[in-house]
Amino acid sequence: MEKKDLNKKPATAFASPRFCNVGNFMRMQRFDSAEGLDFAIYGIPFDTASSYRSGARFGPQGIRNISVMMKTNNPVHEVNILDYLKGADLGDVNVVPGYIHPTYEKIEEFVSDVIQYDCIPIALGGDHSVTLGELRAIAKKHGPVSLVHFDSHADINDEVFGEKYNHGTPFRRAIEEGLIDPHRSIQVGMRGSIYDAGEFKLAADLGLTLIPTHEVREMGIPAVIEKIKEVVGDNKAF
Repeated sequence: MEKKDLNKKPATAFASPRFCNVGNFMRMQRFDSAEGLDFAIYGIPFDTASSYRSGARFGPQGIRNISVMMKTNNPVHEVNILDYLKGADLGDVNVVPGYIHPTYEKIEEFVSDVIQYDCIPIALGGDHSVTLGELRAIAKKHGPVSLVHFDSHADINDEVFGEKYNHGTPFRRAIEEGLIDPHRSIQVGMRGSIYDAGEFKLAADLGLTLIPTHEVREMGIPAVIEKIKEVVGDNKAF
């Protein structure tokens, strides 16, 4: 018997007001498994590793709330993305508040389950420490991947407050654990002010290509895109 496709498109705002049927990303369906999907949205509501204030744990639901304003048609490419791709919201990783290492285990298990179906995982954080758990799962399947990182900070500190695992350290740990290939990875948009004047040089010492914000402005977006493609090549990218 042919398997019935249960994946439906999001409700259109022409038929269902945007304040109805909310809770999932873009009001897509909530699925329990990534099987049969091209991409999966999920939350990682963890902020215990942040150094200033908590609150990022509410990020996934905040993003979902505003995502009701998103529409499926791209006017430049004249494509409705969900005519070609199947996606769903898988809910949240059951993090362990206050405990980063058990949370890493939960993230790794969750992402491993998603990518076993060759489904693209799209996470909503959460502080930036959560990326290490994701990368551990991805590297187990694909080996060291390229990192394409858009941020204001490089997150390559060795320690923060004497701790190795923090929102400012994930990519230093990822390099040490062999999860990413630094020589085929690129960081874009870094800017000051920063604590260590040598932070940009540290990225180069670790093998990373880094384009700070002032150079992005000088180069222009098309040139930055070409540089990203040049660095990553045909390697799989996170």
